[in-house]
Amino acid sequence: MLWKLVRHYGRPYLGHVFAVLVLQLAATLATLYLPSLNADIIDNGIATGDTDYIWRVGGIMLAVAMFQVVAAIAAVWFGARMSMSIGRDIRQAIYLRVDHFSAEEMGRFGAPTLITRGTNDVQQVQMVVLMALNFMVMVPIMSIGGIVMAIQEDPGLSWLVWVSVPILLVIVGLLVSRLMPLFERMQKNIDDVNGVMREQIIGIRVVRAFVREEHEAQRFTGANAALTKTSISIGRLFVLMGPVITLVLHLATAAVLWFGGVRVDEGLVQVGALTAFMQYLLQILMAVMMGTFMFMMFPRAIITARRIGDVLTTVGSVEEPEAPEAPTTQDGTVEFRNVSFSYPGAEAPVLDDVSFTAEAGKTTAIIGSTGSGKTTLVNLIPRLYDATAGELLIDGVPVTRMSRGDITAAVGLVPQKPYLFSGTIADNLRFGDPDATDEQLWAALDTAQATDFVAHRTTGDGERARTGMESSVSQGGTNVSGGQRQRLCIARALVARPRVYLFDDSFSALDVTTDANLRAALTGYTDGATTIMVAQRVASITEADQIIVLEAGRIVGRGTHEELLETSQTYREIVDSQVRAEELA
Repeated sequence: MLWKLVRHYGRPYLGHVFAVLVLQLAATLATLYLPSLNADIIDNGIATGDTDYIWRVGGIMLAVAMFQVVAAIAAVWFGARMSMSIGRDIRQAIYLRVDHFSAEEMGRFGAPTLITRGTNDVQQVQMVVLMALNFMVMVPIMSIGGIVMAIQEDPGLSWLVWVSVPILLVIVGLLVSRLMPLFERMQKNIDDVNGVMREQIIGIRVVRAFVREEHEAQRFTGANAALTKTSISIGRLFVLMGPVITLVLHLATAAVLWFGGVRVDEGLVQVGALTAFMQYLLQILMAVMMGTFMFMMFPRAIITARRIGDVLTTVGSVEEPEAPEAPTTQDGTVEFRNVSFSYPGAEAPVLDDVSFTAEAGKTTAIIGSTGSGKTTLVNLIPRLYDATAGELLIDGVPVTRMSRGDITAAVGLVPQKPYLFSGTIADNLRFGDPDATDEQLWAALDTAQATDFVAHRTTGDGERARTGMESSVSQGGTNVSGGQRQRLCIARALVARPRVYLFDDSFSALDVTTDANLRAALTGYTDGATTIMVAQRVASITEADQIIVLEAGRIVGRGTHEELLETSQTYREIVDSQVRAEELA
């Protein structure tokens, strides 16, 4: 999977690859040439006292060294630019893929692991690409070229190369084999830490309300300790690798000096050649060591690439049709035809054989006990999920044949859990229509009964103070109350002016007076559109043109408030329970 990712996203940067290869080749050849020049100076210059020869060859060495430095810097620059570009493109691909996931895929992966895969995992792939670009030319050429040059300097000591290199490879191979499972465990530990941290940040109010700070701290400590333990295990292997490699290098150096000294004494090799041989042996071992470090990163990169590939190769359960069909009418009629829906792995369907029509210009209310399938039913309309059986149509066209753009233009959803994005109030309202004027925004706020608190709202101090619609909103809308957040989300849907309005229990945080005023204002604002609302309070839906009563995913009642009081036992029980509660209050 790692090779597939690099091949696919690295294709636009083949020019960078070519530049890195050429520059690394030049820098490596220059590095291999330097010990030979050094040997010439020792044997032909210092030994003979020829000062001119020393200056001439020394100047060549300086020029070669400068060239090697410039080539190496340029190669690293091109490699870094390419690896960072690949990382950017992979992150963008992950974001776009996740952006097209349905609620089913989001639930299957989970937010913490998607965050990790889009950040930390991509970073690991970036680093291995950078290391590979910097070393994939240098390591083999330095190793092979160093062996050739060393043997050329003194064939009698070549056996030191064939002994020291395999020893180093075996030791490093054993350490790398231990690292592979540890890297895989480490990525899972990072997911766990992200998951616990995200839950605690989002649910901080619940944690404090139930005084569970100590319990949550223990949960985080456990996840953090597991990550720390794995990191320490990896660190121990890295720490062990340094001394082992250093030991091999020093033993090889000592062996060269020992056996080489004997050969110098016997006149079989010159001092300069022995010095060059030792430098080449060290270059060979250093190349092997750098190649090992590069390959040490591959196990983790392979694991992270596999995790990234799982996201990129996941096909959303809600797919865009190849030939979208646009509705011929634009009135907003919504029709359910024998619709059933089951969550993946569920034993029983959440919705079973649901059929009804929500007509344009009328209000359809949905009521039922907790878990009866009200929210699921509403989520099928904007195609957050696809029905497992039956058909759902908007203006006579099945939603599975409509493009996402047409569905978004037709449907405006106010979810059960209102969410605001960081920015200003105006920014959040224009999610519904980026081109909406201030007058349209104020009209939507007025209908949502939010004009008063928005007009008097101020955030910041001094020159940074912002008022009204330019006042700031924190991520999730945590700096406004629940009722204010709900009204702003309602206004956001109103700004879009869709043909179908979906209110999923969107008035639960409002007091009775605000609720009544908002519903009265909605009647005029949404005139001609289809309105479908999920409600818990019977008093808020008595004026609806049609009320659907759900129980265990099936429609057990349909009609107006008066009709249902006469025909539906379930509806009467809901009404009686709420009336008794009001009387007790």
